[in-house]
Amino acid sequence: MSEFKDLEKEQRQGEELDLSKLLPWMKQYIANIGDNPVVTQFSGGASNWTYRLKFQDRDLILRRAPLGKKAKGAHNMPREYHLQSKLKPHYNYVPAMIAVCEDETVLGSAFYLMERLKGIILRKNLPKHVDWDELTVQKICYAFWDKLIELHQIDYTKDGLDSIGKGAGYIERQISGWNKRYINSKTWNVPSAKKVMNWLVQNMPEEGKLCITHNDFRLDNVILDPIDPSNIIGVLDWELASIGDPLMDLGNSLAYWIEEGDTKIAKFLRFQPSHVAGMMSRRQVVEYYCKKTGIEVEDFRFYRVYGLFRLAGIVQQIYYRYSKGYTKNKSFRNLWIATWHLIKTSEKVIRKGEI
Repeated sequence: MSEFKDLEKEQRQGEELDLSKLLPWMKQYIANIGDNPVVTQFSGGASNWTYRLKFQDRDLILRRAPLGKKAKGAHNMPREYHLQSKLKPHYNYVPAMIAVCEDETVLGSAFYLMERLKGIILRKNLPKHVDWDELTVQKICYAFWDKLIELHQIDYTKDGLDSIGKGAGYIERQISGWNKRYINSKTWNVPSAKKVMNWLVQNMPEEGKLCITHNDFRLDNVILDPIDPSNIIGVLDWELASIGDPLMDLGNSLAYWIEEGDTKIAKFLRFQPSHVAGMMSRRQVVEYYCKKTGIEVEDFRFYRVYGLFRLAGIVQQIYYRYSKGYTKNKSFRNLWIATWHLIKTSEKVIRKGEI
């Protein structure tokens, strides 16, 4: 099979890496590194900027924060680097970390380097060069959710993993935090979301089991083995990981999980091919997760609405940065439509209780 190129493109104007500063820094940590890497930028990432640096005998990924106003605690590259370093021995799907730079004079932002894992990343549609039957897709689907379940089973009290997040009080912090972030990033063309925010505050469940949560667990954040796609070899984008509620993490993932029977706008806005034959429905995912973990939940509405609203907050923060000119990525110009859709979907779930 030929190499899967993913969404690599030329670096966006104004977002180019300064190799004259970067390469001397890299040579302090990587022996015999070359001077002429092929540099491409991933267009799929909507938060941190991600680049590939392909040298003759080394293939690396660089992640750095974007320009512009940032929510408190967001885009923390050193935290993301050290979190993955600690988690790697317990969850081998984390890529190998190489080095982190906290000196913003090098690239204008903190950044880190990690090894590139060679495989397939699923985006909006299945890759054109694959011919997977429904059974293969089903195996990929189960493997995907099993990796989230496996993450939630890790004992976070070992080896300093509890430093990943504050733990107790997680639910209240999340609801309060995302309410504030949405308000602070609201633009004229999106809903106020007051009904959704008030409902979440009034319907917070009692805090139960805590675990390591990824908080951005999507099909386009895992890497599939190109030989056996049901074998997941990597899990990416740990920026939002914490110690939190496992069902809230599941709700976050399901906010991206679009089904075949969803609206046209939902299917247009989807990030991943969760709608194709062989994929589970959202209800089936919840039932599978609860059966495998032994967690019981009578009403999943809070977790579903939270996931949708949180995603609306994430999308709106990205759109806000674009509207202020902090990023020139034109793919962000219509994200306000996604915000609008997610808020309206949240209101529908509150009314009808649909997963």
